[in-house]
Amino acid sequence: MQGEIIAIGNELISGRIVNTTSGFAARHLFAAGYEIYAMHTIGDSPALIGEALKRAISRVDFVLVTGGLGTTDDDMTTEAVAEALDRPTIPNLELLSEIRNHLDAISVCPMNPLEKLAWLPQGAEALTVQSKMSGYQLIHDNKPIFFLPGVPFQMQTLLLEQVLPRLAIWSHDRHLVTCQRLYKIFGMTEAEINQRVVELALDQNIKIGYYPVFPEVHLGLTVRTPGHTGNNPVPLFEAACQAIEKNLGDAIYGSDEDSMASVIGDLLCGANLRLAVAESCTGGMIAHLLTGVAGSSRYFLGGVIAYANSMKTAYLDVSEHLLATHGAVSREVAEAMVIGCRDRSHADLAIAVTGIAGPDGGTIVKPVGTVYISMATKKNIQTKLYHFTGNRQQIQEIATKTALDLVRKYLLQQNGN
Repeated sequence: MQGEIIAIGNELISGRIVNTTSGFAARHLFAAGYEIYAMHTIGDSPALIGEALKRAISRVDFVLVTGGLGTTDDDMTTEAVAEALDRPTIPNLELLSEIRNHLDAISVCPMNPLEKLAWLPQGAEALTVQSKMSGYQLIHDNKPIFFLPGVPFQMQTLLLEQVLPRLAIWSHDRHLVTCQRLYKIFGMTEAEINQRVVELALDQNIKIGYYPVFPEVHLGLTVRTPGHTGNNPVPLFEAACQAIEKNLGDAIYGSDEDSMASVIGDLLCGANLRLAVAESCTGGMIAHLLTGVAGSSRYFLGGVIAYANSMKTAYLDVSEHLLATHGAVSREVAEAMVIGCRDRSHADLAIAVTGIAGPDGGTIVKPVGTVYISMATKKNIQTKLYHFTGNRQQIQEIATKTALDLVRKYLLQQNGN
């Protein structure tokens, strides 16, 4: 089955609010086996809404519309639908009763804009009455049309709990059986990854997509077969996954919902190790990513953002003589930072980063993008020099991910992977 998504709202076409609802809907509909023919974002114009809706009905099997279902004057979706499809609005008595009971309970005058939510195009069915979320389904020309609120949380809830189950019943075996995985890769270019995958000569039914998400590359692998044929795509999918994983090796750090930080957290927990960080040019990005994972207090002790030299000496025991002799951006200072971090925190594993993120501060000897990353265990120290390119934020981001990747690969090695 093919569907079309229409997002409505002046706030969307002005760029004031990012349209996240269409992407969420497309991902979940695709995963459920439906094809998305087109996605549109239009303003709160009855003429545009009607035009887009009638065009969609004429060419796809179902339509999903988000936005414009509120109580204010600029919420025009329902009125536009009524006019375009010649379905006058009539009150849904169950909804109206629920709204008035709510108004009575909070002692508000019964003549309230909320009552607008109970007036639906003729033939429409409310998706839910008790949830206090506006949304309805309309069957027109024997095609289901779903109207959902533009508020992301409400839209997402109704899509998952109401739309997908209703579509599953409607579509019977007309959807595609989908197997999909998103590999997350660090340390290889898109071109290099592509060349390696091409050499695998995968089955033509395997669809590969490349998505640069700086400083990573994500690789999507998809197999889809019509549900009515009975063909099982799983063996083909699993074989392709195994080939890619073997070919790309530990450049793949995770898949689907994994993040570099969550993968490292699992590895640290598995090894019963604790980590601490000392950051200069990354300005706390490493700690921010690590603490973004729920439960990270089990393995992440904390860190020091030692941007100024005075912080390096006061909190990481870096000597002023070392700073004066070698400069803050040097192998010697990176190693002193990581030793100070390890010893003061009593961590099993510590990481330190010092460098020049730019746009100023570079020299011929140490240009912008020069970064030293040092990692220390209780016994050993490993330090690497990098020359990154890009703007300030990009240099900070790639230095952060590189530091985390050093930890990941060390832990994999320790685990024998």
